[in-house]
Amino acid sequence: MFSWVEANGVALRYELSGAGAETLVLIHEMGGALESWDLAMADLARERRVLRYDVRGAGMSEKVRGRLDIDAAADDLLALLGMLDLPMPVAVAGCAVGAAIAIRFAARHPQAISALIAMAPATGIPEARRAEVLARADRIEREGIRATALPGGSDDSRDAARCRRLAGDPGSLAATWRMLAGLEMDGDFRRVRCRSLVLAGSRDQARPPSMVETVANAIPGARFEVLETGHIMPLETPDLIARKINGFLTETRV
Repeated sequence: MFSWVEANGVALRYELSGAGAETLVLIHEMGGALESWDLAMADLARERRVLRYDVRGAGMSEKVRGRLDIDAAADDLLALLGMLDLPMPVAVAGCAVGAAIAIRFAARHPQAISALIAMAPATGIPEARRAEVLARADRIEREGIRATALPGGSDDSRDAARCRRLAGDPGSLAATWRMLAGLEMDGDFRRVRCRSLVLAGSRDQARPPSMVETVANAIPGARFEVLETGHIMPLETPDLIARKINGFLTETRV
């Protein structure tokens, strides 16, 4: 059952499922919501407690006006764990911008995280593309999310995810794009001290394996794997992602 709580000065929607000594936190992609993990939940919550939530500005959490800061997003998670009285450290899995938040959380709050799974981490924009991305953000804010959205397909889970994005808040999505355009995370990678798995998708055009491998190589001791999947892995290949997360957490449990 979904619920809301105010944490770190922002209202966040969350869901807590499953049971067990270990808690796994799931952070969705940019423009997504906690429903991005729906198809993987049955397997992920079978043996552990799972917390998923809408990050600030997304889904049904409080919207953003003005600047969005990744430090605030990382601190939101720490505050949410405290408000729900969940024992720490926790394992954290994130996709795309959600993976960037997870990495910043690991670097900023090392005492609170036991394991990191970063899928197609979106940790910045190449300098040559920043003007394009900022122009995209301006257009979203001016014309709405549909102005830059890809055409829909059949009525399947991916099309439902597209509709969720179209129903999002243009100002918050524009703020997220601007945050990504200005993101510098080189200093975060070397500060990650927990067991880490970095996943790339062989069909991911937004964050190809060569780009993701650079992130994995910068995180001390991180394992890197390339999977047969695309950019938003929990939506495209939920069974595969659930197996990888479960396997990694089981194998490296201390």
